Amino acid sequence: MKRIWPVVLALLLAGCGVEPSGPVVAGDAPTGLAPGVTLYFLDAQRHLRPQLRETGRLGTIPEAVSLLLTGPGPDAELHTEIAAVSVTRIQLSTAPELIRLRLPLTVRDVTPSGIDQIVCTALGVHVQSGGSRTTRAQVVFVQSTPESEKRRTCPLFSRAG
Repeated sequence: MKRIWPVVLALLLAGCGVEPSGPVVAGDAPTGLAPGVTLYFLDAQRHLRPQLRETGRLGTIPEAVSLLLTGPGPDAELHTEIAAVSVTRIQLSTAPELIRLRLPLTVRDVTPSGIDQIVCTALGVHVQSGGSRTTRAQVVFVQSTPESEKRRTCPLFSRAG
């Protein structure tokens, strides 16, 4: 009788109908599952700092950058180095591993730290939406220069690894 139990157990396990399978394709990562969008502003020492803007959803890259252009709101500890504009419409185009943002600003309206704010905000939404961490952003101004149109990454993301 003791010899029968291992045989019965083996038959039960072999006959349960579960078979090994390969990876299952589940589609793209979910998007918009966030309480809001993270915008990047500057503190008193001009270091980039994230600010969660509670919008009820993640939204798109142009929506996030448009929100960024409205400023940090009532948070007195943060500021922006992007000039105030009345038009906050952002045009987005993409290429492999590149996000190109066309802004309603001239290059004189934004400091290098302000460009970092834009790049970090755009790439943050891209990555949170399931995009590649190796994607770069290019900021195109009304009056651009070759230096201003460099392909960039967020300095905070590159330090984080």
